[in-house]
Order: sequence, then C-alpha cells, then structure tokens
Amino acid sequence: MITLKPSKVGGSVWIPASKSQTIRALLIALAARGRSIVRNPLYSADTLSCIGALRSLGCSVVMCDDHLEVDSTSLACNGRDVRIDTGNSGTTTYLIYGLLGTLGCRSVTIAGDEQLNRRPIRPLVDAYRDLGLEGTCTGDCPPVVMQGRLDGGRTSIECRTSQYLSSLLLSLPLAAHDSEVDIPLLYEKPYVSMTLDWLDRQGIRYDMREDLQHLRMYGAQHYHPFDETIAGDFSSASFFLVAAAITGCTLTLKGLDMDDSQGDKGVIDILREMGCDVCSSDEGITISGRSGLRGGTFDLNAMPDALPVLSVLGAVTASPLTLTNVANARIKETDRIECMSANLRMLGLDVEEHEDGLTVHPGHVKGGITVPGYGDHRMIMAMAILSLIAQDGLTIDDEKAADVTFPTFFSLLDRVKGGSE
Repeated sequence: MITLKPSKVGGSVWIPASKSQTIRALLIALAARGRSIVRNPLYSADTLSCIGALRSLGCSVVMCDDHLEVDSTSLACNGRDVRIDTGNSGTTTYLIYGLLGTLGCRSVTIAGDEQLNRRPIRPLVDAYRDLGLEGTCTGDCPPVVMQGRLDGGRTSIECRTSQYLSSLLLSLPLAAHDSEVDIPLLYEKPYVSMTLDWLDRQGIRYDMREDLQHLRMYGAQHYHPFDETIAGDFSSASFFLVAAAITGCTLTLKGLDMDDSQGDKGVIDILREMGCDVCSSDEGITISGRSGLRGGTFDLNAMPDALPVLSVLGAVTASPLTLTNVANARIKETDRIECMSANLRMLGLDVEEHEDGLTVHPGHVKGGITVPGYGDHRMIMAMAILSLIAQDGLTIDDEKAADVTFPTFFSLLDRVKGGSE
C-alpha cells in the first residue's frame, strides 16, 4: 500500500529501457547460437522472467550493471522435457512459443502466474499447429504443452494482440520450409514494425504486404550474434509525459529515441493535439502542460497500453475525452477499460464505458481514499499520476506490480516532485 500526495512536477528524468525491445533482443540472442551483448537492458520482473526462460533452456545469461551477456552456443534442452515459467510476462509467453519448436525439446510446458494464465493463447496455438507444432491447453489460456518441430507451411490468424504475429515473425525464419501467413485482423501494428526492425538488422528475408495482412517468410534461415543498445521505453515515458500535462508543469525526459518504432511514441502527438508544448532536442524531450487542455476523440488501437494513463487526462480537459478502438485493452493484465472506469468513478468523475474504450468527463478529483491497482502495473502507475491532482492525494492498495515493467517508477516520481533530475 502506498499513499501519494498532490504535487507539481519539474526538472528532468531518465527513462528506463524498453521492455519490448529488451525481450526481443533476449529471444533473438537465444536463437542466434552464439554470444550476444544487450546494452542498456531493462531489468524488471517481465525481463527477468524472460531471462529465467532462457536459463531453463540451458542458455547462459550474465547480468551486468549496464549490459547483458547472452551465450546460447550450447543449449541443454535437446531431447528433454522442459518447463518454462514466464511469470507475468505475456510478451515472453507469446514470443518464445514458436522458437521453442526449433530447439529440439521433446516437449515444453509453458505457464505463468495466475494473471497470465487467464490471457488467451489458443489462436496462437492453433496457428502453430498448422506449422508443425502440436500444442494443447485447457480452455483458451496457458498452461500449454507443446511438442513437435517447426516445419513451416500455411496458416491464418486474427491478431487481437500484435504479439501473435511477432511470435510468428521471430520463429518462422528458423522453420525447415517457407511459410505463408494470412492476417485478416491486426491490432497494435507499431509493435510488429518493431519486430520487423530486428529482422531487418539480422538480414532475415521475408515478403510482407504493406497493409501487414499477408506474410511470406523464407525458411532455413539463421540469426547471428549481435551487440545492440536498447533505447528508452515510450510506454514508461507516457506516465511522465502525462504528469507534466495534467499538472501544467514542464518536464524533460531523457534517454528516448524518436526514431524508434515503439507505438506509444504516439502519446506525444496526442498531447500536442490536446494543447501541450512538446519539443525534442539533444537534451531530451521537453513537455509543458497548460490549463484547459482540449478533449476530443483519440484512436488508441496502435497503443493500447496508453489507455490507463491517458484516461486520467479527462479530469482536466475543457471537454470530454474519448479513447476509442482499443477493445484489446480488455485482454491485458486486467480488463483495463472496466477497471479504469471503476476507479475514475470512485474518484468522483463521470465516465462512460464503451465496448472498445471509454469517455471521461472533466471534473473535480476527490482524494483521501484508497483505490485498487488490480495487480496491474499500468493501472497502478496511472493512479499514481492522477494522485498529483487529487484533493488530499490518494492511496493505492498495492504498488508492487509496477516492478513488472518499471521498478524505479515511484522513486523517479518522487524525484520529479522535487523538481530535480
């Protein structure tokens, strides 16, 4: 439990590395069968779950202060039954699935914590069955027991999470034969672009239609050991961007790369449209909020993780704020649309919940009460940002889940409350 008081913010803050990029780097290092270096990685609960999964397969992972050394030269999983615990990391669970069918394991059981084991995986299991991997799960969620070897072939999959397609993109270059994938539905497209960036750097050959609805992947390819640096995480940055916007203050965020393909970079465009001043320089990204931010309707399909923190802005906009086309927010760690609506109502705001989003009407945020975090890191951090303008602040029932992606979040928030780096 943590109690937070209202406050202005100021100064500058270094944003930690991207979780999504760190996990992709780790998985490609696993597949590269050599020694790779991952510089400026994120050390969080999710990335530690990924590291644990690699170690379960016999991969050596040495964690240094500013880099990871990953040696996958000699794995210890060939012909074995392997069990992998992916904790709360949906990214690891989905993205590693197909790669496991290239390592020669006799069988692999994949499971996570209680929350992860409620997240749907059957569409991915079914798609991989078409490609040579036999997977079984009870219902639609993990645990999954997988056997077989990735052969390639043809399949079709609706990707209500982009992680399904990213999984196929990472694994199919290692299949014995070429593959074709039809993708009639795809959410969160920027995360697919992130995966394609990694494939391009690795020299992987593929044909992908511009609308990302059809993939041809050439089989019998190889990954190569690498030395790469991970940029700052725009998903984590969004909380501090909104902190400046909601308080009408100025913050400088350091460590971000505006050329990175991360989808949550789009939060900056939304905040500009709402009336914030945002500029990028060698020093970092500086945002200045102001009173009377504009409301409006914003499509979050490419950045569903931003829904919790952007929704708190509805309290201070001059007109209602609608976040839409983000039905996939309901299948994250929690149903974030339902849970965010409930918390905002608890704090005195008028909220309309929609099937694919919500509308927040501006109003006074009452404080001095305890709100649930639902064990969801992004819900917890969004509530912490809203505490900056809540009368008498507010208490969050359990803040520990923030460690999943941003273990330093509360210490950095305290620092910017003091107006220093």
